[in-house]
Amino acid sequence: MAGAYLTRSPGVSKILVPVSGGFLLLVAIFGLIPELIDDIGWLRTLPLVAVGSGLLILLDRYAFPVCASCDHHAHLRGIAGPLLIATAIHAFADGWGLVAVQSFAPKAGQIVAVAILIHKIPEGLALGSITRMPVWCIAAELFTLAGAATGLWLTPANWVGYPLAIAAGTFLFLGVQALRTAMTPAYPTP
Repeated sequence: MAGAYLTRSPGVSKILVPVSGGFLLLVAIFGLIPELIDDIGWLRTLPLVAVGSGLLILLDRYAFPVCASCDHHAHLRGIAGPLLIATAIHAFADGWGLVAVQSFAPKAGQIVAVAILIHKIPEGLALGSITRMPVWCIAAELFTLAGAATGLWLTPANWVGYPLAIAAGTFLFLGVQALRTAMTPAYPTP
């Protein structure tokens, strides 16, 4: 709801989006990736990080924008449905990652939790401003809880470091996209 209202005040997203992107980048580069390298080795971590980034690059380029804050005119092209689906998938990964990192990489756990929670603010605002469908935005973001529940159920396994490395790649992509968007001149509002 706030996102739909804040479309009238683009100055807010100009601040929140790059801050959120910066947190995700810092967490991935200085928290999560180094800890994963210690746990599963760099020969496994770095390719999986590349897979995470690569998957989002392909989706973003050939399907629909993955980062809600990166396409300010999505509602004009009628992609609200795919954007909500992408956000639900993204939110699911956020929830699972939040739980998984708490148990698998405890040193980075608190930092990742703060970054994900801060990242949710501009994500929700951007999603609401793009789709202008608050009920569906809430439904998409509730997948964070479904991901967390799945994480509680599946996380105690040794293999969790592998999808966590892919999640670190998605953090890199989303962080770079948010910062790139903040540096790109804004399009005039219709």
